[in-house]
Amino acid sequence: MAENYTKKKARIMVYTRETDAAQYPAGLSRSIHLACSRDGKNYEALNNNYGILFAEAAVDDADIIHAKGVKNPRIFAMPEGGFGIVAVRVNEDGSADEDSKGSVLLWTTADFKEFKKIGFLPLHGDAYVERAQCRYDKNTAEYCILWQDDLGNSYQNEVKDICSLTGISPAHPGVYTEELPGQAPEGAERGNSVEISAQLCDETALYWNRLYSVKVQVPKRIWARTASEVENVRASVLYSDGSSVQKQVKWELDELDFQHQGTFRIRGTVQNEQYQFPLACGFGDPVIFPWEGRYYFIATNDNLNDVGFYVRESEDVAGLFREDTQQHLILGLDEERGFVQTFWAPEFHVIGGELYILFAISGKKWGPQCHLMKLKKGGSLIAPESWEEPVRIRKKDGSFLTEDGITLDMTYLKAGERSYVVWSYRRNIGTPYDTGSMLYIAEVDEKQPWQLSSEPVLLTRPLYGWENVNHTINNEGPYAFIADGKVYLTYSGGAADGYTYALGLLTADAKDDLLDISVWKKRCTPVLSYYSVEGIYGPGHNSFFTDAQGNLMIAYHAEDALEHHLRCDGIHRVHFNIHGEPVFDLSAKRDLDPALSQVETEVIVG
Repeated sequence: MAENYTKKKARIMVYTRETDAAQYPAGLSRSIHLACSRDGKNYEALNNNYGILFAEAAVDDADIIHAKGVKNPRIFAMPEGGFGIVAVRVNEDGSADEDSKGSVLLWTTADFKEFKKIGFLPLHGDAYVERAQCRYDKNTAEYCILWQDDLGNSYQNEVKDICSLTGISPAHPGVYTEELPGQAPEGAERGNSVEISAQLCDETALYWNRLYSVKVQVPKRIWARTASEVENVRASVLYSDGSSVQKQVKWELDELDFQHQGTFRIRGTVQNEQYQFPLACGFGDPVIFPWEGRYYFIATNDNLNDVGFYVRESEDVAGLFREDTQQHLILGLDEERGFVQTFWAPEFHVIGGELYILFAISGKKWGPQCHLMKLKKGGSLIAPESWEEPVRIRKKDGSFLTEDGITLDMTYLKAGERSYVVWSYRRNIGTPYDTGSMLYIAEVDEKQPWQLSSEPVLLTRPLYGWENVNHTINNEGPYAFIADGKVYLTYSGGAADGYTYALGLLTADAKDDLLDISVWKKRCTPVLSYYSVEGIYGPGHNSFFTDAQGNLMIAYHAEDALEHHLRCDGIHRVHFNIHGEPVFDLSAKRDLDPALSQVETEVIVG
């Protein structure tokens, strides 16, 4: 049986999608999508028919980003194992890209989970490439690249080592023919397909498709002397990839008699605490913060034109969003102090044992800048008099972070013995020389976190199409957590008040020097988008917190309809898959199928 499975074959297709300005704009559609087929005829879209591989934008001498996309992707098998993908790079609107004239982009992958950008294959500098395909010729031990130009002329090149990008023969006349797959996913502009093993097909589909609960297990019997011993028994929820999580069970204990020995059959309901979206409307950049046995909520308050920072307090998370929960103003409009507008993205952080709020704010002249504010010893989070005077963040030399742009969305993280801040910086906003918002990182001393102790380092900027949709050019809203020795830094790209807003992910080892950009890995496709969780559009600018059961939770703002521009707050659990990687898109129903929530066990009292 296992031998037959290893010999069984499947196919994988690459394609782009038709552009829909209202629902799937060019920044998304002109990316490489994947679909798999187990019968060679019917193809199932992966990643919910959302792009997986994006071309990077070009940055000119004036530091301006020019968004790019791809067309006509083609996949091929490589003799040493793995696969290559070639595609023609185009401008975001689909027009010919002068900078990539005569060449095609090449990526390789071993498993369709991670992709390596090799670069441009130079074919013929005097022609625009319309489409290209590649195959390996065993007889000559060469790759043959067949392609057509925009006038319909066919050519071919040969190369021994395609990944070296050198040694490519001059173009000479060839015959371009290919057979494209038949049935394709909805809206697909078909590419081609290659044969893969059924095992690789299943693994790829499992990786890119949504996880869901498949089974719930509890012990067949429990030996107990007290009710608390039964109440502490949890259920193991298993997921489609083989991962699992422990959840509390509300056991029905009425039939148990702990005064006498015996065996009892009891039922229970697996608890799956979830938060109905939307929780609160008109609040962006939400942060939920556990502190001294209580929970606090702070956010950008769109309902008050983003003026003032208000804090909510509750004994539990759900209480933060009750209609009668009071909002406490801790920093309000004050023209004399220069606090006038853009009260943006407040975050609570403990730094060196002290509690701070990091935030951005503007004076009479628009231009948000990063500040922090420290809680006084013994102070209350909800009392304005408990907070020290806000301080604007400065660089190592004592100057402000910028004098020629805006800074915002500062966050803090500690990895090992080193402390860092990450923030968003943008120059020339609203002009033809807009750089887009970029994330910078620097080290700080815990004793004075209002001043950098290193020079700022550019961490990432919006080069992928999903980050740069319709010229939104955003990398903002960073927030980090550390798990199993790895730093996970999420950030947001796309339209901050639209359905294309999405979460990206940067990862690094916590032991590494996080100022060394080479230690960071940037994921090419978002980890949370409007294609991820049903009914949630434009999820972004998130934060993380740990709930009372020890679960890592993600809080974010999003919209409840495609056409809405009202930022509302949502929360759900972050799951860790079979590889130990975080999964950010697990909806309530997929986290625990209600049909699986009822369990039974045998209790032996004695």
